[in-house]
Amino acid sequence: MSTQNVFVHHVYFWLANPGNEKDKRDLLAGLQKLSSVKTIKFHHIGVPATTNREVIDASYDVSWLLFFDNKADQDSYQVDPDHLQFVADCKHLWKKVTVYDSVTA
Repeated sequence: MSTQNVFVHHVYFWLANPGNEKDKRDLLAGLQKLSSVKTIKFHHIGVPATTNREVIDASYDVSWLLFFDNKADQDSYQVDPDHLQFVADCKHLWKKVTVYDSVTA
């Protein structure tokens, strides 16, 4: 996939119960199911890498990286029934969510 002229949506989740493996598995499963939304061009579900440098923030538990063709597709994703269902089903699993959206410079 070319990363030229795309809309990038990167979400970081902090679990409500850090270290709870079942909660983490449930969140990962919810994200995997959510990846079927049609406007998503590429997705990556991740956990902190074992890198350790001063500039790295590895305090999150799970990351969700999405690429869309444009902002309109990302806006559509936000109101997609699968996304709304994911939030309803999984919001109890996290205590904090941070989102970084970016477009090609």
